[in-house]
Formats: sequence, structure tokens, C-alpha cells
Amino acid sequence: YFTVGYPIPQVKSPGGITRGFEARGANAILVPIEVPPDRIDMFFELAAAIGNLDGMVVTIPHKFRARQACTTVSPRAELLGAANVLRRNPDGSWHGDMTDGIGFCNAVRAKGTDLAGRRALLIGAGGAGSAIGLSLLDGGVESLAVFDLDTGRRDALISKLATRYPTVAAAPSADPAGYGLIANASPAGMRPDDPLPVDAAGLTPAMHVGDVVTAPEVPPLIVAARAAGCTTNTGTEMYQAQIDVITDFLLGRD
Repeated sequence: YFTVGYPIPQVKSPGGITRGFEARGANAILVPIEVPPDRIDMFFELAAAIGNLDGMVVTIPHKFRARQACTTVSPRAELLGAANVLRRNPDGSWHGDMTDGIGFCNAVRAKGTDLAGRRALLIGAGGAGSAIGLSLLDGGVESLAVFDLDTGRRDALISKLATRYPTVAAAPSADPAGYGLIANASPAGMRPDDPLPVDAAGLTPAMHVGDVVTAPEVPPLIVAARAAGCTTNTGTEMYQAQIDVITDFLLGRD
């Protein structure tokens, strides 16, 4: 199995998923592969022909392209147009699903935070953000506001989610004031000079703040949120909360 993304050094899945294979008695290993966006079409064409490649975990920025490589997908991957896990169908084609939202919401609940009734602010409408937004709504948040500097991408996600939920809308800014749950699904925080994705001055102890960034392990937003008294979950905790989901999917045991 491969984990494919660009960049790749921050991914946590090779070790965790390989241990998951071992625990299930599967003779398999997950290998990280770094593929830049201008070569991803070539990669998927080649991957389809690799006889001992049984599946993939797909990370930034290839999740929307991964959906295009699939012949069949889960209902949530179909709605979002993105996939982060792929496995072979009996005919050798790819079947995809999108588990990032499950991982994020599992991590939130593991901290004792109930999604029901909370007003949520989602920062970032990419592959991970799309999945998180859907899972937050599925989990019972009162409303979801989406902010992305790419307004076209933001509006595309809102249009998809609005087919199921009328309580999703564009956020006028990244101001966290008035929300009970903040989800950073943008890469802000991966580089030392990145600005915070939201204004830390607006954070209060009543909020839960989650982040998808895995490197650094405690990103700057989470540092600021903890200083403000918020409950938090990190990107690493989000990943850990979906290891079993991903491993079972790859092995066809979901």
C-alpha cells in the first residue's frame, strides 16, 4: 500500500497503518510516496498497473484527483468529490472513501466535546475540510460556517453540503467569536512563519478548537487555544482516531 502526497514528510500513516496491518494478521506494509501535483496523473496511471499495490492513503493536495481515479466510491466521497483512501475492486479498479471527517469528529468526542447544538466554524474547504464539514453536520452541529481564501472553493463546498443541510453558509471572516467549535482544515501552521488561521484574541474557554496540521505535532493554533482555556484536538489525534477505520477499509473489512 502507498501513502501519496506532496509534501510527504509530515504524514503519520505509514507506521500506524502498518502496525494496524500487523495486528490484523495482514502481510502488508504502507509506504510513503511523494508525488508533485504536475505528476499525479502519471502516478495514478502507473498505480493502476502495479500488480502488488492493493490500496492507497491519499493526502494533500491529491484528494480530489483521487476521486477521479475511482470507478466506485462511498456516498460521502461521491457527494464531496474527494477520496483519501482507495482499495481494489474485484476487477482491479479503485473503490474510494473519505474518512478525514470521521477522524476529526472522533477526536473531538474523545475530548468530551459534544457536537450537538454547537455553531461550527470551518477554516479551509479543501479535501480534508470538505470531509470535516460533512461529518460535523452529520454529527449534529447546529450550523456550519465555511471560510476559505479561495471563495470559489468555499462556495463549491457549501453548494454540495447544502443539498443535505440548510444550515451551512459562508463565513464573512475567520473571526472565531460566536462559535462553539473551530475546525482548522487549512495548512496554516505547518510553516514557522504562517499566521494563525483565526484571531486568537477571539478564543474563549467555551470553545473546542481542532486542527488538521500534524507537523508540528502541537501547531500554533492549538498552543493559542490551550492558552485561552479551550479544549482541543490536534491533527495527530485526528489521524489516530481514524487508524482503525482506514486499516479496515484498506483490507475490505469495514
